[in-house]
Amino acid sequence: MALSEQERKLLEQLEASLMADDPGLAEKLSGSTEVRVHRRRAALAGLCFVIGVVVLVAGVTVHPVVSVVGFLIMLAAALLGINSWRRVGDDGGQPSKPHPAPPKPNPPPSSGSDFMEKLEERWRRRQDGDN
Repeated sequence: MALSEQERKLLEQLEASLMADDPGLAEKLSGSTEVRVHRRRAALAGLCFVIGVVVLVAGVTVHPVVSVVGFLIMLAAALLGINSWRRVGDDGGQPSKPHPAPPKPNPPPSSGSDFMEKLEERWRRRQDGDN
C-alpha cells in the first residue's frame, strides 16, 4: 500500500526527529549497519569464489595441489557467502522474531506398499485384458 504525499512527509519528519533525539537508537532500529556488513561479506565471498575458480583452473596446468587449494577457497567463499546472504534476507537484518513451530509433516506411506499394490493391480488388469 503506497503512502500519500502527506503521510510520506510526516514519516520523514518522524524519522528526522528520532535521528536528532537519539541517533544511536535510530541507527540500531534501522539495522542498516548490520545489513551493510552482511552485504559486503556476501560480495567479498563472491569475489573470493571467482578467485578460487581461477586458482582451480590455473592449478590444472601448474600442479594438482594448487587446484585443491582453489577448490578449498571456493568452498569457504561459498559457505561464507550463503551464510551472509541468509542474514541479509532475514527481515532486512532486523533481529528475528521467534518463528512459530513448523507444522508436522504427514507420516510417509507404509514403506511403499500402496505403490506396489497399485502396480500389481495394473498388472492384473493388463493380464485380464490380454486373455
